[in-house]
Amino acid sequence: MAIVRHKQPPLRRFMMYWVDHARQAFSSLGELWRNPLASLMTLAVLGVSLALPSCFHVLLKNAEVVEGSWQTSSQISLYLRKDLPEQSILDMQQRILLYPEVESVTYMSRDESLKEFREISGFGDALDYLDSNPLPPVLSVIPDPRWQNPEGAAELLNKLNNEDGVEQGKLDLQWLTRLQGIMNLLRHTITGIAVLLLSAVLLIVGNTLRLNILNQRSEIEVLKLVGATDAFIHRPFLYTGIWFGVIGGMLAWWLTEVMVIWSEGVVKELAGLYNSHFRLVGMGAVDGINLILLGALLGLIASWFSVHRHIRDIEPS
Repeated sequence: MAIVRHKQPPLRRFMMYWVDHARQAFSSLGELWRNPLASLMTLAVLGVSLALPSCFHVLLKNAEVVEGSWQTSSQISLYLRKDLPEQSILDMQQRILLYPEVESVTYMSRDESLKEFREISGFGDALDYLDSNPLPPVLSVIPDPRWQNPEGAAELLNKLNNEDGVEQGKLDLQWLTRLQGIMNLLRHTITGIAVLLLSAVLLIVGNTLRLNILNQRSEIEVLKLVGATDAFIHRPFLYTGIWFGVIGGMLAWWLTEVMVIWSEGVVKELAGLYNSHFRLVGMGAVDGINLILLGALLGLIASWFSVHRHIRDIEPS
C-alpha cells in the first residue's frame, strides 16, 4: 500500500516559514538569560562601545550647529562711496540679491552706521564734536550656505568688489579657514574613533557567539546526526547576535541621552557667558533608531562570520 504525501499549499508553507523564524528569534532571546551574568556583562560592554561613537556623533552634530551660527563670520561688509545716491545703493542691493551665491543683503545708511557706532563704542560725547558723519553706507552680504567657505566667500568678495560704487569689501578669511580646519579635524577624528569602536563591537559579538557555540557543541553534533540543515542550526546563533546588537544599541541610546542631560547645565552656563541661547541637541528618534539598526547589523555580521567559521568545524564523532 503506497503512502500518499500531501504537499502543503504555498501560502501555508510561506506562513510556516516566518512562524518558524519568529519562534527561533524569541527562543534565542530567551537563551541570553541561560547565563544572565555573562549576558549582562556582554550587553554592558556593547552598550558602552556603541555609546562612545554615538556620543561623538552628538558632539559633531552640536558642533555643526555652532558652526552654522559662526558662519555669520563669512558676512561680507561692503563699504560704499559716501557720495553714492540713496537710490543707487538700493538698486545695488537688489542687484546683489539676484546673485546665486547670495542669501541676503542688509543696507545700513550712514546715519544708522553712526548711531550703531555711538552705542557700541562709548565715544558718544566725542562724536558730537565732529563736523560731519565720517562713516560710509554699508551693505552686509550673507553668502548662500553653499558659499560659506573660504574659497566660495573669497570668490564672492572679488565679484562684489567689482560693483560700481564699492570702495572696499571686508571678509575675515583667516577665521573661516581656521573654522573649517577645526571642523574637518573633528570629523576625521570622530570617524576614526567610531570605526575602531564599531570594530570592537564586531569582535565582542563574534567572540561571545564562539563561546556559545563551543558550549553547545554536543547539541550541535546531535542536530547534525539527526539530519538538521545548516540553516536550522545557524539561525538561533544569528538571531542571538542580532539581539545583542539591538539591546546594545538601545542601551547606547539611553547612555547617550543621559550624557546629554548631564552636560546640558554646564553648556547652558557656558553659553550664557557669551550671551548665547545655545542648547545641546540630543540624538533624537531618527538617530536613535539608526543606532539600534546599526547595532543589529553589526551583530548579524559578527554572528554570521562566527557561525560559519566554527559550526562548520563541528562534526559528529
